Amino acid sequence: MRAIQITQFGGPEVLRPVELPDPVPGPGQVAIEVTRAGVNYADTHQAENSYLAPASLPLVPGSEVVGHTPEGRRVVAMLGSGGYAERAVADPNLTFDVPDNVDDAAALALLVQGATAWVLLRRNVRLEAGESVVVHAAAGGVGSLAVQLARAFGAGRVIATASSPQKRKLALELGADVAVDSRAEDMTAALIEANGGRRVDTVLDMTGGRVTDESLRALAPFGRLAFYGMASREEPRPVRPANLMRFSTTVSGMWLPHAFLLPGDVVGRAMTEMFELVGAGKLRPVLGGEYPLSQARAAHEALRSRATTGKLVLDPTR
Repeated sequence: MRAIQITQFGGPEVLRPVELPDPVPGPGQVAIEVTRAGVNYADTHQAENSYLAPASLPLVPGSEVVGHTPEGRRVVAMLGSGGYAERAVADPNLTFDVPDNVDDAAALALLVQGATAWVLLRRNVRLEAGESVVVHAAAGGVGSLAVQLARAFGAGRVIATASSPQKRKLALELGADVAVDSRAEDMTAALIEANGGRRVDTVLDMTGGRVTDESLRALAPFGRLAFYGMASREEPRPVRPANLMRFSTTVSGMWLPHAFLLPGDVVGRAMTEMFELVGAGKLRPVLGGEYPLSQARAAHEALRSRATTGKLVLDPTR
């Protein structure tokens, strides 16, 4: 089969097209003929071995695929690796049937980005009706869905941040009340101003560095910040417990694989709810572009440049 393989860690240049044997399903695993593979920012960390879960070589990257099982089911699945290929194997507990009215790219967007946004809002910050929510990188895969889900969940004010006028326009079209330039010199002041002079209740942050530090300072008493990525590759300052108590704030982290371990099939419930919202026209996954499998390197370069909008996918037939 055609696949992308990494034999040394590094930047996008380490992604190489190769021919490999088809993966063989183990006991209880599901075989999938891949029609599209998702590209995530975490894949760029995996390629350079800077991700939360250490990688080993050789490696076929890719944590999500959509396609068909030998029985003809159309499914979307979460993988540990192996997604950048024509065929993959998956755990049935991490595999979800896709409704006919949800296309491949949309299903992929919902699996990682959508589930991440859902868990952040429902489990991390526990957004309550009427509260304000800041969504950083609001035109990205997670951010574009988080803006819409926050609105659907009853947020009182949705504040988006993005790096360009086009991205801020998109965030407003998706339901944000106001869009802030993510390069603002003082993010604390910018967020408070965007919230009508009031401190904000919740923040979803995947940027790191200065943005995280200044977002924390914008939180109202009992405000919550959920940290789920570090696109800037800059560490924020250490959080002092005394400051959490002084301002009655909460800081949490979230890594989606842990959500699959929660009782009650949390990710399954998230997928069901989001599929229904898509079918009802109340949730629109933003699709950022499709690349041939052979051009996985170009997809990573585009993602790392932060020039993309929405979900990127690879087509293994090309």
